[in-house]
Amino acid sequence: MCSSAAASPALDDIEEGIALRPKFDAAGLVTCVTTDAGSGDVLMVAHMNAEALEKTIQSGEAWYYSRSRKRLWKKGESSGHVQRVLEMRIDCDQDAVWIRVDQAGGAACHTGRKSCFYRRIDRDASGEPLLTMVDAERQFDPDKVYGK
Repeated sequence: MCSSAAASPALDDIEEGIALRPKFDAAGLVTCVTTDAGSGDVLMVAHMNAEALEKTIQSGEAWYYSRSRKRLWKKGESSGHVQRVLEMRIDCDQDAVWIRVDQAGGAACHTGRKSCFYRRIDRDASGEPLLTMVDAERQFDPDKVYGK
């Protein structure tokens, strides 16, 4: 909720102030939505801890925290497909970050696709959910890049 009609001074400072005060969750993370600066397409949703957020701000390249690997990682450290940050924003509650990037190599997804959102949720004839591939052309072969 981004309304501050009856906001307390602390809430007003978070919603209207100029100080960056990220609200990390219990795991110490904020959600980060990453979009292509040119097209506006959503490339990925990931997470940042305080160190990843700081490194992103300082370096101008995207850093994230991997929940599965439990470690910090720089986007493109294995593939070379780095994300140069052109703009960063934080939401009204300061618990989510949006970064607009120039995506090197044309692909943000580890599957080799431009975006991690390459499947649309549709319904089959009986009304059951069905995934349909959209914008699913691979920009690179993940086996060659990651050696899987």
